[in-house]
Amino acid sequence: MPDIKVYNTPIVNKDYKGKRIDKFLSECFPEISRSQIQRLLGEGNVCCDEMVIADNSFKVKEGDAYQLTIPEAVDADPEPENIPLDIVFEDEDVIVVNKPAGMTVHPAPGSPNGTLVNALLYHCKDLSGIGGVKRPGIVHRIDKDTSGLLVVAKNDDAHKFLCEQFAEHSIERTYFAIVFGVPNPLKGKIEADIGRSPYDRKKMAIVHKNGKHAVTNYQTIEVFKNVASLVKCNLETGRTHQIRVHMASIGCHLIGDQLYVKPKKITSKDIMVEKREFFNHFPRQALHAQSLGFVHPRTKQKMFFESEFPEDFQNLLKVLQSI
Repeated sequence: MPDIKVYNTPIVNKDYKGKRIDKFLSECFPEISRSQIQRLLGEGNVCCDEMVIADNSFKVKEGDAYQLTIPEAVDADPEPENIPLDIVFEDEDVIVVNKPAGMTVHPAPGSPNGTLVNALLYHCKDLSGIGGVKRPGIVHRIDKDTSGLLVVAKNDDAHKFLCEQFAEHSIERTYFAIVFGVPNPLKGKIEADIGRSPYDRKKMAIVHKNGKHAVTNYQTIEVFKNVASLVKCNLETGRTHQIRVHMASIGCHLIGDQLYVKPKKITSKDIMVEKREFFNHFPRQALHAQSLGFVHPRTKQKMFFESEFPEDFQNLLKVLQSI
């Protein structure tokens, strides 16, 4: 097994609000040297949920918690790979990419290549150095099996400016999910703290203490014979697995979610067996990051991008619409 250590900080209280991230981590983990912490920051091994923090001078936010990962002792730099990219927009400062499901954002033990970082290093060999060799230019992430839009920084100034927007939760993001059942009510706000599950460390969960404030606004767009629904989700916060956890909390687990679904299946005898089998064995969580809005780091103009549903997502919708 890879020798990886993961350290989770306490939630930042008012006494630590505004402290530099490298100093905060040094106080949380005195057994790790300040220089090592700064190196790990530079390599992109510090995260706050979906946001990657690589700037030593980043100021910690009250109510947030941070994760420090110490990778294997031997960890090769990612190699550029000629992997096709669906580039929605690119200029001298940023790249907006439509990531396919199944692609990991950055190299990690078990996924050393074939990642978005490998593809980006081949495509533009001058990505932001602030992200380190591990995650060059990466300022946020979406799960491997979630498809959709990501913005990547091409220089240090863009990296810092985008990170500030993520830290302030001012980035606009809309996701579409296909879920089991029908949300009740059809439109609403889910406001529930999210933290690491005390029963399964691979999972996040709604917790009543030591969690992070999380808000998801959702709207049911289409209902398929009361057995499944297409739901639009807008995030006010960006917590790990936020949509998956929040939708599961109202009894509407994402179709295809192998982590949070408790062998949930559609069993209605009114639906043809082949169609039941199709969506009961959908191979990934049916979640797509459909739109992304942010302020451009150089022009300070508002940018907004949208992407079409990928083919597998569209096929799932067609099958559900035909039941």
